[in-house]
Amino acid sequence: MNEKAAGTARGLAAAVPAAFFVAVAGTALHRHDILIGGVELSWGAAAALLLLASVELWLGAAFGSLVPTAACGALCYALAGWWSTLENGKRLVIGDTAGNLWIYGIAVVTAAMLVWARRYRIPPG
Repeated sequence: MNEKAAGTARGLAAAVPAAFFVAVAGTALHRHDILIGGVELSWGAAAALLLLASVELWLGAAFGSLVPTAACGALCYALAGWWSTLENGKRLVIGDTAGNLWIYGIAVVTAAMLVWARRYRIPPG
């Protein structure tokens, strides 16, 4: 197995637990907000997205492949999306501002980190 394929395989093995961690931690964090001058700021959603970005960037840089970054983002998005479709009383992500920032922000952050992590790819050969 060449170095690039080995890095991708190790990266996928690391991306799955990382995605579970980010999905759980981000979902727990996204609802935190602060009231400043009568305006409610959702700092929790921003912090959750920063956590996701840092984990995805670490995966891309550590394993020299975009696949772990994409896998982490896709799995995190799938888990948060599933938790937003549960029945009332069990739903972890609701369709308010913080919930929408968290859910849709996952896709935006993942796309941005895929573009950024391209510089860390191991060249073919």
